[in-house]
Amino acid sequence: MHEIKISDIHVHLHIKPDPEVRARLDDILDQLGLVVSTQETMMAAIDDLQAAVAAEDTVIDSAITLIQGIPALIAAAGVDPARLAALQSDITAKSSALAAAVAANTPAAPTP
Repeated sequence: MHEIKISDIHVHLHIKPDPEVRARLDDILDQLGLVVSTQETMMAAIDDLQAAVAAEDTVIDSAITLIQGIPALIAAAGVDPARLAALQSDITAKSSALAAAVAANTPAAPTP
């Protein structure tokens, strides 16, 4: 008995491409390309948003540090009227700058 190995059998199948099937496949490939392009655009927008949030976090952290440091500044000024006046002026200027920055970057409330 002669033994046949599967690796000895070769089958070649050739199908003539149908123009309608090719056209549909081309449409699918075009749509897939659009999806990939849109995804890349969205990912870039997300990266930009993450960078903006990180920058805002830095500003907020700086404001928190400033506010938390006020009691120590008052204690360091003691009861010296000149030092207290200078501290009050500095705190007022920084508070005004912070308030202006918050106001400038806060969107207006939508009108009903």
